[in-house]
Amino acid sequence: MNAVSSVTRPEVVPDRGRTGNGRRSAGLLVSGVALLVVCVLSLVVGAKAIPASTVVDAFVAFDPTNNDHLFVRLERVPRTVLGLLVGLALGLAGTVMQAVARNPLADPGILGINAGASLLVVLGITTFGLTTLSGYVWFGFVGAALAAVVVYGVSSLGREGATPIKLALAGAAANAAFVSFTTAVLLTNSDAFEQFRLWQVGSLAGRNWEVVTSVTPFIAIGAVVALLSGGLLNTLALGDDMARALGQNITRARVLSGLSVVLLCGAATAAAGPIGFVGLAIPQVARLISGPDNRWLLPYAALLAPVLVLGADVLGRVIARPGEVQVGILTAVVGAPVFIALVRGRRVSSL
Repeated sequence: MNAVSSVTRPEVVPDRGRTGNGRRSAGLLVSGVALLVVCVLSLVVGAKAIPASTVVDAFVAFDPTNNDHLFVRLERVPRTVLGLLVGLALGLAGTVMQAVARNPLADPGILGINAGASLLVVLGITTFGLTTLSGYVWFGFVGAALAAVVVYGVSSLGREGATPIKLALAGAAANAAFVSFTTAVLLTNSDAFEQFRLWQVGSLAGRNWEVVTSVTPFIAIGAVVALLSGGLLNTLALGDDMARALGQNITRARVLSGLSVVLLCGAATAAAGPIGFVGLAIPQVARLISGPDNRWLLPYAALLAPVLVLGADVLGRVIARPGEVQVGILTAVVGAPVFIALVRGRRVSSL
C-alpha cells in the first residue's frame, strides 16, 4: 500500500510547479508559430533566388510552363515536408529513448540505431544494387530494427535486466561495431562509397515526393504511438519495481516504445541519412521548457525538432551560395554547443 500510495505524490511525475498548463500551452503555441515561420522560410529562401511573390503564385496561380513555379512545387515543397517529417521523427524518437532508457544522453545515434540503419543501406547498395533513396527505406527499417534488438538483447543479459547503464554501454558497443562493418564494406567497394557518402552526410536536398510518400506512413504510425505513450513513459521513469507495482507490463511497454523508435528512426534515417544531435539535444531543450512530464515533452519535441532541422537546412542554403551546406553538418555544428551547455548544467540529469 505504501508503494502504491507514494505514486500519488506530486514528485513522482515531477512537475515541481515550474510551469502550469497555461504556460505550457502558450509555449506550444509559440513553438508552433516558430515552426510555421521556418516552413515559410524553407519555401522562400534558397540557393536559387526566387521572389516571395513567385512562391505564392506557385500555389495560387500555378503555371506549369514557369520554371520557378515548377522548382517550388517539385523541389522546395517536398524538401520542406520531408524536413518536417524527419525533424518530428528524430525529436520524438530521442524523447522516447531517453524515457525508456532513463538516460538523458540516450539518442538514436549513440545507441546504435542510426548506425544499424546505415549498415543495412550499405549492404543494400553493394549486394542488391540499390540506387534510389526510396529503395533505402526498407533496408533502413531492417537495420534500425536489428540494431534495436541487438542493443536491447545484450543489455537484458543478467539478473537485473536492461538497466540504463547497460543500455548505454550496449548501444555504444553496437554503434562501434556497426560503424566498423560499414567502413569495411565501403573500403572494398569504391562505387558504393561514392554513392553512400552523398547519403551519409545527412541531407534534405534532392528528395522528391516519392521519398516523402515512402516514409510518411511509417513516421505517422510511429508518431501516433509515441505521442500516445506519454503516461506509459512516465510510469517507466519511476523504475521497474514501481512500474510493476502499478500493474505495468515492463516488457510490453518497452517493446511498444521500441517499435515507435524503430519506425521513426528507420524512416528518418533512410530518407535523409543519419542526422545527429537532433534526438539528443531537442528533448533536453523541451525538458527545460515544459518539465519532465512526457505528456508535454513529446508534443514539444515534435514541434521543436522540425524547427531545428528546417532552420539548419535554410541556413545551409544561404551561407555557401551558390552551393549548399548539408543539414546533417549544421545540426551538429548548432547542436553540439547547445548539448555541451546542457550537459554542464544541472538540469540535464533531472530526467
